Amino acid sequence: MSGKARICVGISGWRYKGWRGTFYPERLAQRRELEFAAHRFDSIELNGSFYSLQRPQNFKQWHDETPDDFVFAVKGSRFITHMLKLRNVETPLANFFAQGVLRLGKKLGPILWQFPPQFACEPEKLEAFFDLLPRTQKEAASLARQHDQRLNGRSWFDVEKDWPIRHAVEIRHGSCECPEFISLLRKNRIALVVADTVEWPLLMDVTADFVYCRLHGSEQLYTSGYESEAIETWARRVMTWSRGQEVTDGKRANPRPARKRSKRDVFVYFDNDAKVRAPFDAESLRRRITELISI
Repeated sequence: MSGKARICVGISGWRYKGWRGTFYPERLAQRRELEFAAHRFDSIELNGSFYSLQRPQNFKQWHDETPDDFVFAVKGSRFITHMLKLRNVETPLANFFAQGVLRLGKKLGPILWQFPPQFACEPEKLEAFFDLLPRTQKEAASLARQHDQRLNGRSWFDVEKDWPIRHAVEIRHGSCECPEFISLLRKNRIALVVADTVEWPLLMDVTADFVYCRLHGSEQLYTSGYESEAIETWARRVMTWSRGQEVTDGKRANPRPARKRSKRDVFVYFDNDAKVRAPFDAESLRRRITELISI
């Protein structure tokens, strides 16, 4: 989309059985689903990396099947966030970046670190984790070279250009709804995910030079859709963020405003896939943002 800041609207994942014959044409080969979706959206969240390590050839294939200006958000490993709970993660983090993520090149967008519902705010542990996170692709390649034997023969870190790497965190525990947590994110230039859900905190604090939204369904988790009034609300929020401003119609954990900027990139992903709403809601939001930009 055009505009002073980059605005990406997309979906969380792309391979869902219920989408065949609804969003995807019935006779479309499954191997062409990413190609189809990538010509309708600016960006997609890669979910497979959350569940297990992928292979370099997978990332190359995803890179090659998408337009030049396409962006992937990549979900961080649940082994790091849910199982190890951010403790002793140096090698797992190296494995994560060695698996082929860097083959996406300039199409590598934000890395999403989703914390489990039981993960309470522990500033020292968070600070230690944030210190490990690479901020450029060459930093990530250097870290990736420290992978363990499981990645022998199936790693990739041949970076040609030092593209920046952004990070975002999604919270699911009420203890993170505090000024200290927001200040910690701002200090480390990490975005707080604006997560629209009935079960977890929905905060509008801006903490980085970009904003990351995940729309899970505001009435019923993963299933409820977004009608025209909700689409209008989110479209106007996106426009506000893209102009470097902060929205005033939501809860914030820290009363202090974010650092002033002339613009911010915004990434929005619909994760309400259970009733086949995500791709259609994403298309609706994308259309409305385009209309607002042209006004």
